[in-house]
Amino acid sequence: MRGGEKVLEALCELFPDADLYTLIYREKHISDVIRKRKVKPSFLNALPQVNKWYQWLLPIFPFAIERFNLKGYDLVLSTSHCVAKGVKVGSGTRHICYCFTPMRYIWGFEEEYFRNKNWLFKESFIPVKNYLRKWDLESNNRVNHFIAISNNIRERLIKFYGRESDVLYPPVDTSYFMPDSAGAENYFLIVSALVPYKRIDVAIEAFNKLNLPLVIIGEGPCEKELKKRSHTNITFMKWQPMSVLRKFYNRCRALIFPGEEDFGIVPLEAQACGCPVIAYEKGGVLETVVEGKTGLFFYPQSPDALIEAVRRFDPDGFSKDEIRAHAVQFDKEIFKTKFKALVNRLRNGG
Repeated sequence: MRGGEKVLEALCELFPDADLYTLIYREKHISDVIRKRKVKPSFLNALPQVNKWYQWLLPIFPFAIERFNLKGYDLVLSTSHCVAKGVKVGSGTRHICYCFTPMRYIWGFEEEYFRNKNWLFKESFIPVKNYLRKWDLESNNRVNHFIAISNNIRERLIKFYGRESDVLYPPVDTSYFMPDSAGAENYFLIVSALVPYKRIDVAIEAFNKLNLPLVIIGEGPCEKELKKRSHTNITFMKWQPMSVLRKFYNRCRALIFPGEEDFGIVPLEAQACGCPVIAYEKGGVLETVVEGKTGLFFYPQSPDALIEAVRRFDPDGFSKDEIRAHAVQFDKEIFKTKFKALVNRLRNGG
C-alpha cells in the first residue's frame, strides 16, 4: 500500500458502487477496502508470475489499457502515473484524470529510473521511449480534465502536455497516524521502495560516514546492492504493517527523505505522528514540509549536503504538536470532501 494505493482506497470509500479496472491486480498487497471491490484486471494479469516481471511489459501497457470497454459509463475517474489516463471511453463519457505525474521514465527522469542499467539497455530503450511519448501525447485527448496531485505536477502537465489542471493534494490518514506517548529513540528512519530514483544510496553513504543508526523499511530491486554498501549502523527491514510504521514514525529522531518525489505521502504520515523530516529540497516536499517548523531541507542531492543537515538538526527545536497541526491539513476526510466537490463541478463542465 504505497501512495497510489492509498489514494485508490480513499476513492473506493468515496464511490462505493463504482467498478474498478486495473492493469495488474496484486490482491495480497492491498487493503480490505480495495479487496472487497469488484476488480477487473487486464489480460496481463493472467500471465505467469506477472507480479515479478511486469516492469518489462511497459511497451505493451498502452495496448492493454485500451482493451478495456468503458463505453457504458457516464463518468470515468482514472488515477494515473503511467498509462491509465489513456483508457478509451465513450463519446458521451466524462473522463477526469487524477494525475500523479506524466510518465516519469519518458519525460525527463530516465536517468533516475535507469541509473543501474547498462548502456545496452539505455540505448535499446530510446525507440520505446519515442513510441511511448507519441502515444502519451495522443492519448491526452481522451481526458476531459486533469487534477494534479501538487503544484509540482501541475507545472509538469503544462510543460509536457500543454494542459491546465486543478490541484488537490493526496490524502493522509491522520486519524491513524498520530503521536503516542513514547519518546524518541536514537535512530533515523527511511520508509521507501528500494529503487534507483528514491536515492537511498545518498542516505547510506551519508550515514556510513555519520555512523549514526539508520533504519530502512522497504523492499525493491536495489535491496541487495544497498545492503552491500551499508555499514553495521544501518538496519534493513521489509515492508511493515501500518501499525509498525506508526510505531517507527513515533520513535525515530527524524525521517530521512533523500529522493525527489511528485508529492510524497510518507513525509506527511511521519509529520502526522509529530516526526520532523530531513528532505532533499526539490519536488513535492516543498509543498508539504516547512523549513525550520516541520523539518529541514538539504541541497544539493549529495551525501555531504545530507550530512550537514543531520549535524545541524536539533530535535529540541521542533514541536510535535506544531508538526502534527501542519499535517492535519492533508487529512483523508478533507481530501474526500474536496475531491467529490471537484468531480461534481467538472463532470458538469465546470
